[in-house]
Amino acid sequence: MNQETTRTLVFGGARSGKSAQAERLAAAAGKPVIYIATAAVGDDEMAARIALHRQQRSAQYAHWETVEEQLALGDAIARASRPGNVVLVDCLTVWLSNLLFSEPKEYPEIGRIEAPARFAAERERFLQALSQAPGDVVLVSNEVGMGIVPQGAISRWFVDEAGRLNQAVAAICERVQFVAAGLPLELKGRAC
Repeated sequence: MNQETTRTLVFGGARSGKSAQAERLAAAAGKPVIYIATAAVGDDEMAARIALHRQQRSAQYAHWETVEEQLALGDAIARASRPGNVVLVDCLTVWLSNLLFSEPKEYPEIGRIEAPARFAAERERFLQALSQAPGDVVLVSNEVGMGIVPQGAISRWFVDEAGRLNQAVAAICERVQFVAAGLPLELKGRAC
């Protein structure tokens, strides 16, 4: 990675403005943008959300290329990232959810939960691709651990894994912003 390349994590709560902030950062770089969308259509509500996001992007950022990848995010970043471009990933917690629940099985309300077989490899491949990306990367993630500790084992497992993922990503990124009420707070680094 060269001096002009920046990896940025933009995270915050639901409807905090983190996606809009990440899009502003990607657009402000003045480089071609490849948008990696991680959401999968699982029900009517999610289908409507995805359609709305596609419509908003096509209206505001018609020149951006969109790639949809629900599980192999590391491979998608490795294919998309080039010197002189920006890869925008929205969002890591949706990707994490896709990955953690990629195998159909019953989950206990108490006790330890085993991650799917591909979880560790996909997570490691993602972190490696992020570390080695030759172009700018902007990542969106949710902060899900600022409230009460969830009651069920599956919810605690997800919150724990999301927290671990955000910490690992923040350690790699040169820049980290926390967004609340549409206002970004710089936690690490500076603008690219």
